[in-house]
Amino acid sequence: MKNKLVLLFLGCAVLGYAQKKNTKNTVKIKPKSEFVAELLSKMTLDEKLGQLNLPTSGDITTGQANSSDVAKKIAEGKVGGLFNIKSVQKIREVQRIAVEKSRLKIPLIFGMDVIHGYETTFPIPLGLSCTWDMNLIERSARIAAQEASADGINWTFSPMVDVSRDPRWGRVSEGSGEDPYLGSQIAKAMVNGYQQNDLSKNNSIMACVKHFALYGAPEAGRDYNTVDMSHIRMFNDYFPPYKAAVDAGVGSVMASFNEIDGIPATGNKWLMTDILRKQWGFKGFVVTDFTGIPEMIEHGMGDLQAVSALSLNAGVEMDMVGEGFLGTLKKSLDEKKVTIETIDNAVKLILEAKYDLGLFSDPYKYCDANRAKTEIFTANSRKEARSTAAQSLVLLKNQNQLLPLKKSGTIALIGPLADAKENMPGTWSVATRMENAISLLTGIKEVAGASTKVLYAKGSNLDYDEEFETKATMFGKTLHRDGRSKEELLAEALKVANQSDVIVAALGESAEMSGESSSRTNLEIPQAQKDLLNALLKTGKPVVLVLFDGRPLVIKEENETVPAILNVWFAGTEAGYAIADVLFGDVNPSGKLTSTFPRSVGQLPIYYAHKNTGRPLVNTEGKFEKFRSNYIDERNEPLFPFGFGLSYTTFEYSNLKVSSDKMNSGEKLKVTVDVANTGNYDGKETVQMYIRDVVGSVTRPVRELKNFQKITLKKGEKQTVTFEITVEDLKFYNSALQFVAEPGQFEVFVGGNSNAEKKVSFVLTN
Repeated sequence: MKNKLVLLFLGCAVLGYAQKKNTKNTVKIKPKSEFVAELLSKMTLDEKLGQLNLPTSGDITTGQANSSDVAKKIAEGKVGGLFNIKSVQKIREVQRIAVEKSRLKIPLIFGMDVIHGYETTFPIPLGLSCTWDMNLIERSARIAAQEASADGINWTFSPMVDVSRDPRWGRVSEGSGEDPYLGSQIAKAMVNGYQQNDLSKNNSIMACVKHFALYGAPEAGRDYNTVDMSHIRMFNDYFPPYKAAVDAGVGSVMASFNEIDGIPATGNKWLMTDILRKQWGFKGFVVTDFTGIPEMIEHGMGDLQAVSALSLNAGVEMDMVGEGFLGTLKKSLDEKKVTIETIDNAVKLILEAKYDLGLFSDPYKYCDANRAKTEIFTANSRKEARSTAAQSLVLLKNQNQLLPLKKSGTIALIGPLADAKENMPGTWSVATRMENAISLLTGIKEVAGASTKVLYAKGSNLDYDEEFETKATMFGKTLHRDGRSKEELLAEALKVANQSDVIVAALGESAEMSGESSSRTNLEIPQAQKDLLNALLKTGKPVVLVLFDGRPLVIKEENETVPAILNVWFAGTEAGYAIADVLFGDVNPSGKLTSTFPRSVGQLPIYYAHKNTGRPLVNTEGKFEKFRSNYIDERNEPLFPFGFGLSYTTFEYSNLKVSSDKMNSGEKLKVTVDVANTGNYDGKETVQMYIRDVVGSVTRPVRELKNFQKITLKKGEKQTVTFEITVEDLKFYNSALQFVAEPGQFEVFVGGNSNAEKKVSFVLTN
C-alpha cells in the first residue's frame, strides 16, 4: 500500500496534477519551464503533433462524449484542444477523456468565439467601439470572461482588431472601425478584460487577437480576398492594434486568411516570426483560422504536406480543423522539411499556455457547476449590458429636436426590425440564447409606460426577395417572413401610422447581413424598406428612423428626408431596453462614429486620415473642379465623418491653447480647451484631439487621432480639458520603417469629430 502511494505521488509530481473529485484543491507543481521541459521529454512524436491539433467537436451531446468521433483521438493524445463545445457538463465529460484515458493525461484547452459577450450579449464590436469608453469596453470583456469561464470555456477568439476602411467588407461589424489609435486602445482594453493580467484566476480566459494581419483590407471589400499594400502602410495604419494587444500580454494570436506580400499569412514567416516574435517580442502561440492551412492549397502554395510544413516553419503552432499538422508533419520530419526542434518549440508554447491557465494544477478548474448556475446572464450583467448598449447608439440627425420622445400619446412602431428579438444580439453571438433578447417593441412598451399607447405593424419584409432574406437571416436570426403581399403589409402599416402622434421606423440590415462572408456591393437599406419609409413620410407624421446595421450604410436619401435618425447597430440582448432608454431621453445619446459613413459606395474606401494628392480639391462646397482630385458625380466628403455623433444637448468648444509653440524631444506640451454644455440636458461628450505633421520625409495624413477624453457635463457646465503631447505621439514609420519623430511644424485640432476646425500649432525642434 505504501509503495502504491509513493508511485501515485511521483506520478502527480511528473504530470502536474491528480485526478480528484474535489476541484477546489489544486495540486502544487514545478515551475513552468521545468515542468514543461519534463513533460515534453516524455512525449512521443504522435503526442506532440496531437497538441498542435485543434479540431471542432461540434456541440457534443451530454452523455455521448465517450462515443463521439473526436473521443478516440483525444484518448490517443491526438488533440490539443476543442472549440464550439459549450457547458460545464459537456466540457467536463470531454476533459475526463483527456486526463483519464490518454497516456500522459494532458488536459485540453476549450475555445469559443466569445466576441461581444457570452449569454449576456453586448453590442457588436463596431457598436461597442462607438462608446469611446475604455472602462466600459474592458468591463464588457470581463463580464464575457466571467460567464464563459463559468460555463467551461477558457479561451476566446477575440478581440478582432482588424482596421477596416471599406464597409462593403461584412466583418467591419466585428472590429473597432477605421482608426489605428482608437483600435489600439480598444485592443488593450479587451485583452485586459478577458485576461485580467492573471490567467490563473478561474474567471479569466485567454484572449486571441485576430486576424493577423491586414484582414480588414481585402480588395473590393470581398471577404477572404487578396490584400496588397506597402509595408509603410502596414506599419503606420494596420499593424498598431495587433501590436497593442501583444504589448498588453495577449496569450495567443490567430492568423488571417489573406496573403501578405504574395504569401498567405498562415505560411508567412516574415509576419509570424520576424515581426510578431522578433520585433514585437510575442511569447504566446499562434493558431490558424478555420482550415487556414489546407486553404493555402487553393492559394497555390502546394499540397497539404507542403503547406503544413510552410505554416509550421513560418511560426504557426496550432492547426484549427485542417489536421495538416497531424497528418503530414511526421512525413515532413522524415524528409527533413521540418525539424524536431521546430515541432518541440510549438508544443512547448501550447503546454505553457495550458500551464498559465492552471489546467495542469486542476484540469477541471473551469468546470464548477455552481458557477454555471449563478454567474451567467445575471441581473447585474444585464444591467451593465443595457447601460453600455445605450452609450453605443449614435444620433445622426435630430431636426427640430424631435427626440427625445414623450412618454405619452400614441406611438406607431413600424418595420421588420421592430419585433425581431432574434436579431438584436447581432452577428457572432454564438452563445446567446436568442429567446432572452429584448425586442424594440418590448423595450418601447416597458420604458414608455402605461400612459403611452404603442401600436405595431411590420410594414414590410426585410427584402422583396425571399431568397435574399433567407441568406440574411441564418443561424436562427429569423425575421419571421410575412406571407402577405407588400400591399397588405403597407396598408396595415399606414392604418397604424395614421392613428399615431409619431412614427418610429425600425429599419435596416438584419443581423446576418453583416459579419463573416456577408460582403455587400449595395450598402443602401433594402428597397422594400425604402418603399415603406417613403410611404410613412408621406403621411405627414413625424418619423424617427431607428437604423439597425452592422456597418456604415449609404443613407444619403434618408438623411435628406427623415427628421431624426438614431443609428443603433445591433445592441445585444438588452437592445430593446437600451434603444428605448435613448428614444425617451432616460439616457442622452453619446455615441460617436468609429467608421466613416459614405455618401455613396463609389467613394469606398473612405476614411478621415487620408493623404492629400498633389491636386487636392480646394473648395469646400463640393463643387466639381476639372484637373482636381474629385468626382464628376459626387462630393468628396462623407455623409457623416469619423468621430461624429449628436446629443440631445449642445457643446461649445473655445479657448484652445498650447502651452508652448516649441517643443524638443524630451519635453511635453499641454493642449487645453474649454468645453461647455450649452443645451438643456446633462450629457457626455467625447473630446477628440488630432495632429497633423505638416512636412515629412514621407507624405503624412491630413490629420490623425492622437488622444480623446469622454467627459460628462451638466447643462450650463463648462470644463477645461487637458491633453498632453509627447514625442511618442509624433512618431511614425518612415520609408526605412524606422519609428521616428521628425522636427518641423505640427498642427493640433480639437473638437467633437474628425472635422474639428479649432487649431493651434507648434514646432518640434529636435
